[in-house]
Amino acid sequence: MLDVDITHGFGGFDLAVKHRFAAGGITAGFGRSGSGKSTLLRIIAGLEPGAKGHVALDGMLWQDAVSFVKPEARGVGMVFQDARLFGHLTVAGNLEYAAKRAAGLGGPQVVAIARDFDLLPLMDRRPQGLSGGERQRVALARALLSVPRVLLLDEPLAALDDTRKAEILPYLERLRDSKDMPILYVSHSMAEVARIATDIVVMQAGRVLRSGTVEDVLSDPAAVPDLGVRDAGAVLRARVVAHHADGLTELAVSQGVFLLPRFAAAIGAVVRVRIPAQDVILSLHRPVGISALNILPVVIASVFQGDGPGAAIGLVSGEDRLLARVTRRSADAMGLTEGLACYAVVKSVAVAQGDVGLAR
Repeated sequence: MLDVDITHGFGGFDLAVKHRFAAGGITAGFGRSGSGKSTLLRIIAGLEPGAKGHVALDGMLWQDAVSFVKPEARGVGMVFQDARLFGHLTVAGNLEYAAKRAAGLGGPQVVAIARDFDLLPLMDRRPQGLSGGERQRVALARALLSVPRVLLLDEPLAALDDTRKAEILPYLERLRDSKDMPILYVSHSMAEVARIATDIVVMQAGRVLRSGTVEDVLSDPAAVPDLGVRDAGAVLRARVVAHHADGLTELAVSQGVFLLPRFAAAIGAVVRVRIPAQDVILSLHRPVGISALNILPVVIASVFQGDGPGAAIGLVSGEDRLLARVTRRSADAMGLTEGLACYAVVKSVAVAQGDVGLAR
């Protein structure tokens, strides 16, 4: 367990965070630019010695009012936006450098980690000859070769286009599912967070606004103002049932089936699907004669009305949770109140490929 209770002030900015991070999976630090996410990672890594308070991992104290463990002694692996590889070394040289520094710690072999990250064909190339996605794969592999106790990922995909991001995300999913250590992933992309994170810490102005599992936080209507209305949307767990000839993939959910544009996943695989709240339509009666393919019976669990013209509606469909965002006028006209049974309608094409990933 990573235990953090720190304060840090600089340049007019004040950071105060008290949180215990999960021992496994990926905890996402989410928030707008300037919310303090990256500074928090730097404090954990020991790169901000002016921070006050304490940081400890599994009872091992890294810093408090009287002691401070240097960054190189903390056993932290860190990956930044820019891969920060050694330009004078090949891919193999970068990996071997990390392995040598961790000699005797029982870490993975260079060849094995290179195979895991599909780097074997790139071993003789230098960083300047790699794509952005390839450089980040090398950076991730190098971080793991250091045998870290904690892995810190500071917006590792921010500098990549959508195609390169799609190449990296499966590797992050495998890290999430295979490594029994705290992994902290800073991002301002809700699509990334919803796909790979197990837990989330939402930050604003140096403070933690809310935290919990991704499923709980993202399906909570009261969290919409903290996440941003455009980023609001629940995560649906489903099982792949079939890939149809017309280009659709069929998923089993607790109250029926859900159809999406075809994506690569084995039959029987469990996936996570982010459903943006703005793409969920509510109907008091089961609609007929419409083009949308996904119609699920739901019960309204909660209603949150903010200061603006919108309302966030928390929905339960069997064991699944959804979130809808409608106007307050529609909520009032339809009588949308807690306990009301109705139907949620989602167009198949409303869900982007990047919003679907393998579940832990």
